Order: sequence, then C-alpha cells, then structure tokens
Amino acid sequence: MSERHAFRILIVDDELSIRRFLQAILEAEFVLHVAENGHAALAAAAATRPDLILLDLGLPDLDGIECIKRIREWSPVPIIVLSVREREQDKVAALDAGADDYLTKPFGVSELMARIRATLRRSVHQTPEPVFVDGDLTVDLHERRVVCRGAEVALTPTEYDILRLLVSHAGRVLTHRQLLQQVWGIAYLEQPHVLRVNISNLRRKIEADPSRPQHITTEPGVGYRLRRHYETASV
Repeated sequence: MSERHAFRILIVDDELSIRRFLQAILEAEFVLHVAENGHAALAAAAATRPDLILLDLGLPDLDGIECIKRIREWSPVPIIVLSVREREQDKVAALDAGADDYLTKPFGVSELMARIRATLRRSVHQTPEPVFVDGDLTVDLHERRVVCRGAEVALTPTEYDILRLLVSHAGRVLTHRQLLQQVWGIAYLEQPHVLRVNISNLRRKIEADPSRPQHITTEPGVGYRLRRHYETASV
C-alpha cells in the first residue's frame, strides 16, 4: 500500500518500548504518528486527523479515559485502547467514554492486526448495511426481517431493537449501559437482568447452539458483540 492511500494511525503510549514495538509491526502497512502523553495526543489528533488511534490508558499527564472524552467532543475517529488494566470497570469506562475496542496488554500481534482491520472496515462503512449477512444469519434493516438457517425468525419488538443495535455496530462491543439506555431508556440502567433475559431469548432464536453462541458473543462483565465471520468468537 502506498503512503498516499495508507490509513493513518496515531499511537499514544508513554513507554518507548511499546511505541517501538507498535511501530515495528505497523509501519509496513500504515502511516504512523506518535504521541507520548495525553496532551500531545490531543494535539496530534487535531493536526494529523488519523483514521485510527491506539491509546494507552496510563498516561503520565492525562488519564486515557479523559483523553477519549475530549477527543469525542469533536471527532468520531475510531479508538482502540491498549492497556494493562484488566478490570471490567476500566473496560466499561473506556467503552462508555467512546472507545471502539479494548485490548489488554500483553496481546498477540495477529489479534491486534485483526482488530485494527475490523475497526477500519467499520469506519469506512459507517452507514449500517441495509442487509446484514453473516453465515446463516440475515437481517434486513429496511424490511425489519430476520432470517436464520433459511427460515424467517419472529422476534419481539425489544429483541429486534437489540439485534438492530448490534447489527448497526457489528464487530464492536456495546456495553450493558449502552444497550440498556438505547433500548429501554435511562430508567433501566441499573436493571441488567432485563438485558440478560432478552439476550438469552434472542440467542435461542438465532443461534444453532445457544450455549455456544457464534453470532452474539459476550465480553464478560462488559457487554455484547455481534461477531462478523472474520472475527474470533468468545463466549
């Protein structure tokens, strides 16, 4: 890929070894910019207009969550968090603040590259596909029609609203809070059991084996992801 057509990635990490590692694995495919702290990241994001940001949370001057919030005030640029923080609360906070994905350090090169490519594909096609097809599942957003393994599936309005949101953000983790707020409203933010019940019912209708879901996968303690066929499932 020539530089003129290459995607631009902004790497934000205060550790020199991590920056060098990321540069080594990405420089052949992407145009790279680097920032060592949060304020430098904000300036670089505005100046270079990257297509994707790889962001560490543990920055010396500005917490990564705050950095995400400030970027989201003016830019929809995709953000993948790369962090040693493993707590569910940190993942949820980052995703709720506007991050598109979250990888815990250490991570595999293949997984990182897959997440980058999937995120860039979604950003290029931000308008939801009118007809989503993945394996044995087809969702027609215009016709509000769901077909699985060749048969039309009858969903309740709530089940369809959940599936529509997941389809519109296919490949991206949606947190419990995001789903509860958008489907039921803010009054239900503290009632995750409502979401769990509907996800369970939805899986029974669209999964070949609901106990080993291949479409709607779980990010433990965080939320759910509608997996695309080129992504690795985790239940």
